Amino acid sequence: MGAIDCGTNSIRLLIADLPEESAGSSAPLVDVSRRMEIVRLGQGVDRTGRLAPEAIERTRVALADYAAEIEKAGVDRVRMCATSASRDASNAADFRAMVERTLGVPPEVVTGDEEARLSFTGAVRGLPADAEPPYLVVDIGGGSTEFVVGTRTDGVRGAISVDIGCVRMTERHLHGDPPSPAEIAAAEADIAAAVDRALAAVPGREAATLVGLAGSVTTVVALAEGLKEYDPGRIHHARVPYERVVSVTDYLLGATREQRLAEPVMHPGRADVIGAGALVLRIIMERAGMPSVVASEHDILDGIAWSLAQPGR
Repeated sequence: MGAIDCGTNSIRLLIADLPEESAGSSAPLVDVSRRMEIVRLGQGVDRTGRLAPEAIERTRVALADYAAEIEKAGVDRVRMCATSASRDASNAADFRAMVERTLGVPPEVVTGDEEARLSFTGAVRGLPADAEPPYLVVDIGGGSTEFVVGTRTDGVRGAISVDIGCVRMTERHLHGDPPSPAEIAAAEADIAAAVDRALAAVPGREAATLVGLAGSVTTVVALAEGLKEYDPGRIHHARVPYERVVSVTDYLLGATREQRLAEPVMHPGRADVIGAGALVLRIIMERAGMPSVVASEHDILDGIAWSLAQPGR
């Protein structure tokens, strides 16, 4: 099966097989290929309300490469989900037409609620035994952040998507290199208001464990762990205390883009927006009263793949 997640900042591919039935319901997918390209589809959407032609073209190039790999692997089922940027854009029809021409299947422009539920499904399978339920799963994307509360046994209790992604917050507030204290304060106020609204809606303050997803979280965790290279095996299910998240966030917001790029764990396409992503994580932990965050390398992409195993897919 082939799953594609197209967000505001990146487009990702997972080609996977289902685990053997004897492995149990909590067994992970069997990865054949995982890939990620930073295409910044949401470039300028918060300001213009439209997808930029050059952003659509960057996405087309990456998607054509994925389509070739899917065909070579003999994948029989493909699902592509497009999220925040393609929900918000007035010219989203241009994007959908490009995808159908390139991939051969139309993208599903999922709602924020569906995005949150897919993220939850991908994240909670295989969580370590010391991750106490209920879980608050947060997926910090480029255009939005999804909040989901639930357990493995009872499923989702509440889900909401709010527009505080790392690209959106950078474009809206963090213009300096590094950003000024006034810019950071404006971003903090914007993020805190959205986080409080989300935590009340799900309700997030009743959760026992915070699980963080996507590149902003995993990059912060890699920096907090002092990794010399990006190592998904060491990042997946690492638990990082609040104090270290604060320290990394302060460093990222005080560093120049050149200094952030020099970090060995930093993807070049993330260096200009990672400060905002870290700030979103820090404020979520503050407002939810969470002493630590458990990082997960499994997220909405895995949720999309698992959805293909459901009857009718």
